Amino acid sequence: MAFTDMEIAETHEAVRRQGDSDNLYKLGLIYSTGQEVDLVQAHMWFNLAAARGSQAAKECRRDISDLMTRDLIAEAQKRAREWLSVKHH
Repeated sequence: MAFTDMEIAETHEAVRRQGDSDNLYKLGLIYSTGQEVDLVQAHMWFNLAAARGSQAAKECRRDISDLMTRDLIAEAQKRAREWLSVKHH
């Protein structure tokens, strides 16, 4: 699944404005697929979407966790907590 730069920018903007589970999940997909895979970022966004009720995000988070070390998962969780404390409660 490939996302255009425009889609990525629009999704980041939507998350900044609303922080809804659908767009959080989409950011997880963006960072877990394509040319710029970043599993820490993907896990963070899936974690945030899962916390807002996305079952698909829970499944994706579980799948990518299998590819990550404990330290990377801890970093992703830390970033999610930081995002919540600064951006969206």
